[in-house]
Amino acid sequence: MTANRPLSERPTIEPRWLFLLLDGMMAFLVFALAYVLRYELQVIRPILDPAQRDFMPYVPYAGVYAVLIWLNYQRNGLYRNIVGRSWLEEVYLIASSVAVSIVIVLAMFFILQPTATSRLMLIYVAALTLIIGALSRLVRRWVLAYFRHRGIGIRRVLIVGMGDIGQDMLGTMLARPDFGYRPIGFLDDDKTKAGVSVGRVAALGRTDQLEEIIRKQQVDTVVITFRWKHYDRIEALTEICRATGTDLRIVPELMQLSIRQVQVENLDGIPLLGFGAHRPFTSADQVLKRGLDLILVALSFPLWASVSFLVTIALKLEGNGPVLFRQERVGKGGQKFEMLKFRSMVADAAAMHEQMLQASGEDPRHPKFVDDPRITRLGQFLRRTSLDELPNLLNVLRGEMSLVGPRPPTPDEVEHYEARHTRRLQITPGMTGWWQVRGRSNVPFDEMCAMDIYYIDNWSLSMDIEILMLTIPRVVLRSGAY
Repeated sequence: MTANRPLSERPTIEPRWLFLLLDGMMAFLVFALAYVLRYELQVIRPILDPAQRDFMPYVPYAGVYAVLIWLNYQRNGLYRNIVGRSWLEEVYLIASSVAVSIVIVLAMFFILQPTATSRLMLIYVAALTLIIGALSRLVRRWVLAYFRHRGIGIRRVLIVGMGDIGQDMLGTMLARPDFGYRPIGFLDDDKTKAGVSVGRVAALGRTDQLEEIIRKQQVDTVVITFRWKHYDRIEALTEICRATGTDLRIVPELMQLSIRQVQVENLDGIPLLGFGAHRPFTSADQVLKRGLDLILVALSFPLWASVSFLVTIALKLEGNGPVLFRQERVGKGGQKFEMLKFRSMVADAAAMHEQMLQASGEDPRHPKFVDDPRITRLGQFLRRTSLDELPNLLNVLRGEMSLVGPRPPTPDEVEHYEARHTRRLQITPGMTGWWQVRGRSNVPFDEMCAMDIYYIDNWSLSMDIEILMLTIPRVVLRSGAY
C-alpha cells in the first residue's frame, strides 16, 4: 500500500486503462452506428445525394471525437474512483462531456468544410454516446457490487474514535456496502467503548495499539474521527499510518456539525462550505410515503389476496390453531398495535419463548432462533418464502405499518433499548427495510439499528422504491430468512 494516495487513486477491481480503451472504442462504434441510422436507415430525414454515403470521411472525426471524450471525461472526473457518487451524477457528467465534444466536432465541420457532413448524424452520435456511456457505467456498478458481495475489491477499514461521528461513519459503511468499505473494527480510548463490539464490528482496543492492529488485521484504510482538540494524538496516529503505508482518512471537525447537509460553493476560487439545518422526516414526506404504500397495495391486491386465500386453506387443513397470529408490537412514537401474520408456530409458542431465549443466549433486543422447534412444517415453508408476513398488508392499509421501514419490535424488546436505539421508533415501522435487503435475519441488532437510523436520516421516495426492488430477489432466493 502507498501512503497519502489521493482519493481518486485508490485501487479498484478493474485496471485503470480498461475504461479508457472502452470509451475510445465506443467513440468509433457510435460514429458507425450513427452512420447506419443516418445513411442506411435514413431515420428522420432521407438522403438526397448518393455521393454522401461513404463512411471513410468520418473516420478522422471519430478519432478526434475519441480524444475529446477522453479529455472531457478526465476533466469531469469520470475516471476517478469517487466513493458515494451516484449513477445519475455520472450520467450528468457524461452528458456534459458529450455536449462539449460534439460542439467542438461541429465547429470543425464549419471550419474545414468537408465534402460529406451531416449535422443530424452528430446528434445521433451524441445520443448514442450518452446511452451507451450511461449503460456501461450501470453495468460496471452491477459487476462491482457482485464482486464486493463476495469479498473482492473490498477495503478493510479501521475506525479510530467511536463517538457520534464514528458511529455515524460505521452506520453508513454498514448500510452501503456498495461503497466498497468493510469496517473490521474500531479503536477508542474510552474504556466503556473500547471493550464493547458493535454487532459484528469488533472493539479492538485503544488507539496506542494502532500499529499492532494495522499489521494484525491487514487494515487497508484508517478513518480518524477525533475532534481537532486532540491534534497531537491525530498527528501521532497519522505518522503511524504513514510508516505502515496505510491509507488514511480524517473526518474534519466541521463535518461533525452536519455530515449530510454540506453544500460547496465557489466564490472566484474561494471555497465556501454551507451547512443547512438537518431536514427531518416532514409531513409532506409522510404523505408521499403513505401514498406509495396505498397505491402499491391496491395494485397488487389481486395477487396477494389470491395467495392469502390459498395459505388460509392450507392452514385450515393443517389445523392446530387459528389462521392468523396476532402479536402486540411497538410502532411510530412508541404507540402499540396488533400486528397480523399467518400462523407458523405451534399453539403454545409464546409460553416457550422466554425459556428458549435463556437457553440460546440470543440478543433479547432482536432474538432469532435457527431451527426453531416451535415452527410447524407448513410454517417453515411460509417463513422461508416470507408468505407468513402477507397479513402485514392489512396493517399497512390501517396505517400502523408501511411497506418499508424499521422492523416493529415487541414491547419486551423495547425494554432493553438504550436511548440511541429509540430513534428506530421515529417513523412508521415496515414490512421490509434497508437492513433486511442487506442481510435479512443474519444482521445483529446493533448493525440493524445503525442501518435503520441511516434509512431515517437519508429517506427518499426513490430509496423506498430501491428497497422494494431489492426485496424481491431476496424473497425469491429465500436469502437470510428463517
